[in-house]
Amino acid sequence: MSLKIGTRGSRLALAQAQNVSYLLETQGVSTECVIISTAGDETTGVPLHAIGGSGVFVRALDDALLRGEIDIAVHSMKDIPAERPAGLTTGAILARDSPADFLVSDKDIDDVGIIGTSSTRRTAQIRRNMKGTVVRSLHGNVDTRLRKLKEKEYDAIVLAEAGAQRLGLSLPGIRLDPTVFVPSPNQGTVAIVCKQDEEILALLSHIDDQETRRDTMIERAVMEQIEAGCFTPLGVYVRDQFLIAEVLSLDGYEQYRIEEEVTSIRKAEELGKKIKTGAFSLIEDAYRELGISR
Repeated sequence: MSLKIGTRGSRLALAQAQNVSYLLETQGVSTECVIISTAGDETTGVPLHAIGGSGVFVRALDDALLRGEIDIAVHSMKDIPAERPAGLTTGAILARDSPADFLVSDKDIDDVGIIGTSSTRRTAQIRRNMKGTVVRSLHGNVDTRLRKLKEKEYDAIVLAEAGAQRLGLSLPGIRLDPTVFVPSPNQGTVAIVCKQDEEILALLSHIDDQETRRDTMIERAVMEQIEAGCFTPLGVYVRDQFLIAEVLSLDGYEQYRIEEEVTSIRKAEELGKKIKTGAFSLIEDAYRELGISR
């Protein structure tokens, strides 16, 4: 059988799709990569929440799947929104790479003054944990962000460590502890979306990692119940069914945080509802301060 793999055209997206291609071809499946432009790729230099959230990287690929133009779509799992089109499913979740953020800098940590990131979560966590630093907005793909760092616009920038690893980059800096700088739900994970097709699902089952699926689906269940929006400083991380989740104020001075073992999706949903209640004022403040209507 031959499969058409849909992917965005960024260097990172292509690296992820090519890895999926390799894994499938080791199972005797021939593949072809099809590059599809998304709204997130076409609109640059503005925050994600201003153009529709992280789902802008996914919708064009969803549409191509539903039209039958591709057989599977490869995504960074954290980009997949909670609400999904009817008829599509997550056919495989690859073994998780590093979930952590990475602070890229050739400076000693004490000499870092200006840090670049466009993430409200990373901004809030930096303001909480790295007092004395200044966070400035930084947009663009990995290459663009690294170029701006090289041009000395920033002393340091923050990347997902998994992305740098998939690109084969060896960068100076430090790995940020994911129990302190709690990552976005599903960070470090690649997911493969397809139609409800038994033959394709059977092929994908050979590269589906059950432990990663278990932990990341717990993260998604918590995230979906919180309903915080992609612009709220929210971290959700599960390892071996142990959950750390936090919602922060935009300035990083306030937080609501829980740490608890979670062994079922039902328990994850209960904790998500608990967090939504406990962090309600922080979530509402984020909507209001960013001028976003419910």
